[in-house]
Amino acid sequence: MKNLKHTFAILVATIFVFTSCETTDDVDPPISNPFNPPTAEAYSNLKDEAKALITEFKTFNAEDGLNFISSNGVDITLPPNSLTLNGDVVSGEVELEYKEIFDRGTMLSTNKTTMGRHPNGDKSLLISGGEFYINAIQNGEQLELNADISLVIPSGLTGGGDQNMTLWDGEVDENDNLTWEEEEQDPAGRGGVFLEGDGANGNYYAYFDSFGWTNVDRFYNDPRPKTMILVDVPDGFDNTNSAVYLSYDGEGNNALANLDTYDPNTELFSEHYGQIPVGLEMHIIFATEDDGQWRYAIKGVTVAENDVYSFTMSETTLGSLQQMTDAINDLP
Repeated sequence: MKNLKHTFAILVATIFVFTSCETTDDVDPPISNPFNPPTAEAYSNLKDEAKALITEFKTFNAEDGLNFISSNGVDITLPPNSLTLNGDVVSGEVELEYKEIFDRGTMLSTNKTTMGRHPNGDKSLLISGGEFYINAIQNGEQLELNADISLVIPSGLTGGGDQNMTLWDGEVDENDNLTWEEEEQDPAGRGGVFLEGDGANGNYYAYFDSFGWTNVDRFYNDPRPKTMILVDVPDGFDNTNSAVYLSYDGEGNNALANLDTYDPNTELFSEHYGQIPVGLEMHIIFATEDDGQWRYAIKGVTVAENDVYSFTMSETTLGSLQQMTDAINDLP
């Protein structure tokens, strides 16, 4: 009996060891120091910090008008007595707020991408000659314009001049996504932009009569068949605490698309318009926040019809705003 019990014990131990090994092989090893996805507020604050870094303020007297040169060399002119409040011309001290964006790294960090709306409502990539935000307040009250703001924009800031550029107005939705609507130029020249000079030595001249976001743009043009793509991001992330962007290879540093649709049922990002050229070489970028820094991943792909791309946390990199911006601006 003693020998029988001993034999039974050995058999049970052997089965236990075998079963344990078999179970271990089927289970992923535990992740050390698991990453907790950020809150929507933390990610929003990170973008706000990036916006603050590119914001310039200028105080001036409304009756004198304003002319100043931005940090990148853009010439901004506001005529005398061109500001109103409730229909009355404003006098006295006024504060102007100004932002300008010329590179896709800054477009990403501020979530100010170049997505333009077609007449049918679809959106697709714009090639930018510069994005601009201009606003004026007095004693905390929003002012309006009764004359044109004019911008003189060195075309060298975006790689050279392009005669096909037009002027666009920006609208920011409830998800902080910016969409551009093309302005119609009136006979007086409002809503217009024209190029003077050649190549990097030229200037864009833009004229518009409203505050907010303005862009010098044209649609990206590619004759290849189009498709819709989907992007799967790590668990715990959605369009409130992360974003997905597209950088088209070979299009310079002045264009960036975003996937502005997120389906909570499939947990996938998409642009959902089916405007991505099949065969396009591009880089997909996943971006989020991690303890006050940027966490991002960049994946180079060649687009095939109805592709689904995935990101894992192990593919991400933690870095400062400058490191992330440099990584995006260094893409082909």
